[in-house]
Amino acid sequence: MSAHVTAVVKACFAALRQICSVRRSLTLVHVLAVTMVDYCSSVLSGISRQLLQRLQSVFNAATSLVFSARKSEHITPLLRELHWLKVRERIQFWLCVLAYRCLIGMAPSHLAETLHLTADISSRRRLFECFYIDTGHTILLTHHTG
Repeated sequence: MSAHVTAVVKACFAALRQICSVRRSLTLVHVLAVTMVDYCSSVLSGISRQLLQRLQSVFNAATSLVFSARKSEHITPLLRELHWLKVRERIQFWLCVLAYRCLIGMAPSHLAETLHLTADISSRRRLFECFYIDTGHTILLTHHTG
């Protein structure tokens, strides 16, 4: 997994350097850097904090590039302005999207067969249903039902 993260980070920073030399464009940054991180992000679930920080550094650099921010400027408000989630949150988001697509039948059958509903809760007192996706290790997802 470390080799994959290293390759993604390297490719993203190369793309950001090219964008910086041409022009600062949100569309270019999103297409060339952010989508590289998002691609197959569900396999990044459970990676170490160090690897998450390396991927987050790509988002921070991309945000700084878009806003021409100084190094001393806080990145979190700028990420919010772009409506970008942090890497850990993006991974969770894409896992939830994958689970949702499996549940409504829009995912390939080989993925839908790995999703198992572990609790069927109809009571309004309980707000969560739990699912797990069998991908060699268990990933717990929670879905708000109320």
